[in-house]
Amino acid sequence: MKTLKPIILLAFGILVALVSCRTEDDLVIDPPTEDTIEANSVVANAISRVALNDGSEDNIVDNANCLTVQLPVIVTVNDIELVISDDSGYQDIEDIIDLFDDDVDSIVISYPITVVFTDFSTIIVNSDIELATLAANCLGDNIDDDDIECIDFQYPITASVYNENNDVIDTITINNDNDMYDFIEDLDQFAAVTINFPITVIFPDTTTQTINTIQELAMVIEDADDTCDEDDDNDFDDDDCDDCSTTDLDMIFAECSEWTVDKLERNDNDLEDNYVGYTFEFNIDGTIAVMQGANIFNGTWEASGTANDISVVINITGLTDFNDTWNLHEIEQNNDDEVKVDFRLGDDRLRFESDCTISDVNDEALISVLTTGDWYITFYFDDADDTTDYADYTFNFASDNSATAMNMSGTTNGTWSTSTGDETDLELNLDFGTGIPLDELMEDWDVLEVNNDIIRLKDISGGDGSEDLLTFERTPFDGGGDDLQSVLSDGLWIVASYLEDADDQTGNYAGYELDFNMDGTVSASNGSNTNNGTWSTINGDTQMTLNFGTDIPFQEFNDDDWNVLSVTDTEVVIQDVSGGGGGTDTLTLQKI
Repeated sequence: MKTLKPIILLAFGILVALVSCRTEDDLVIDPPTEDTIEANSVVANAISRVALNDGSEDNIVDNANCLTVQLPVIVTVNDIELVISDDSGYQDIEDIIDLFDDDVDSIVISYPITVVFTDFSTIIVNSDIELATLAANCLGDNIDDDDIECIDFQYPITASVYNENNDVIDTITINNDNDMYDFIEDLDQFAAVTINFPITVIFPDTTTQTINTIQELAMVIEDADDTCDEDDDNDFDDDDCDDCSTTDLDMIFAECSEWTVDKLERNDNDLEDNYVGYTFEFNIDGTIAVMQGANIFNGTWEASGTANDISVVINITGLTDFNDTWNLHEIEQNNDDEVKVDFRLGDDRLRFESDCTISDVNDEALISVLTTGDWYITFYFDDADDTTDYADYTFNFASDNSATAMNMSGTTNGTWSTSTGDETDLELNLDFGTGIPLDELMEDWDVLEVNNDIIRLKDISGGDGSEDLLTFERTPFDGGGDDLQSVLSDGLWIVASYLEDADDQTGNYAGYELDFNMDGTVSASNGSNTNNGTWSTINGDTQMTLNFGTDIPFQEFNDDDWNVLSVTDTEVVIQDVSGGGGGTDTLTLQKI
């Protein structure tokens, strides 16, 4: 239901009553200000296009620019069930699809679902056929839709409704795009309307501009149209370089000296096996040196552009399979220090990999996210998990290096600073005084990871050398009821799937039941054979260790840095990427 209708109808009724009491000569409308907005005007249509519901953000699910699937929605991706509750879930889908290059990917939607059209109307969909029928009405792949995505409104915005006497008879508050779209649609019901300036608009790079007149608004919208990549196509994975730059590529090639060919596909032919034993060195001066035994091939490389439009020209004498103008598709660093640089050219692919360490944590990035918004401690480990000690604290870090920790008892003032870390390039120094429990945070924390949603820290004790772990996130600690340790230790589990690259070895574990104990021991038994081992969770449940010694067949699971991909009450998916050959192992456990 459109939220503005009751207000609009009331205002319209008042206008009708006023008009009925006036003579024909009185019905000359003199707009109260120059900021009057008229129905079907150029600026009204432009505002409507900015407010339209963007249907391209979830194309990985519905393949339709004119639709969005109302969240939450349940999808099964390559046999892994996901509950998509916000926009970050689309990346989770893509991550699973990207696990392997040569498998057949599938996304199965759990119906019924509700889809939202560009005008915010909705319909219930019960099957793939119904969804495909709706999607067929959308504009085609690689064709822009009507909405303008390169500029957004900062809400709330207010508008004043006038009668023919230029008297304000109502004020409308517009809280979101849906409200704005309805407001523009119903302009013809008003005698005169003005938007109350100033208002603020937001651009894709998060910068803002204050707008003071309707004429200025029309000009800014016109200038912003088509100035950004609106991603209005069904290539869900063509935006992986949103934050890439040629400087990033320069830095990676400078820090990693030996690259090998991980993927090379030209004209539907897989050619990477032809280049086993070749090492590539991309130099900062734009030259390339390729070594293969005693053979040396020389060439050049040059990058230009920004974000998803970075072109890289490669030209190597004697190695024509690589020579072309490639598009930089993705720069990926795995947790085991393996870096991959992925290029695309239509259906052709070229991916280099290198086993080296790239530091993606810098002082500027840390300060930027740390001093923006509130933070909560979601994991604190010092010999034991003491996260609950901080469950009711809200932390705020100011740009003047002051900090506050607030709970029901009041506010504790503190300080923060950055410096060079002991084991990482950067450390975060915290000091909230000697009061319990905040005194435990007074450390020089090595920074492990920084992004807009999470800050991971660790500290090595100067006494016994034990490792303390601290994680800040944007949402409060939820009590830990669904953490990996408590999930696995509740009941028995089976190996639902175990893949080494594309090699399915699940059958080796048929009939085995796994029992994860809270004391860190684990047993796997099929009645005639029992494998005993140990397990633990680390880094705030983002990683897991397994060790079955030499017991066959579970010795294949021995690793101290399994990455946790997903956790539910009934399924746990973990993955390990080999630091040697680059192979990927994926293990799926299901609760019995």
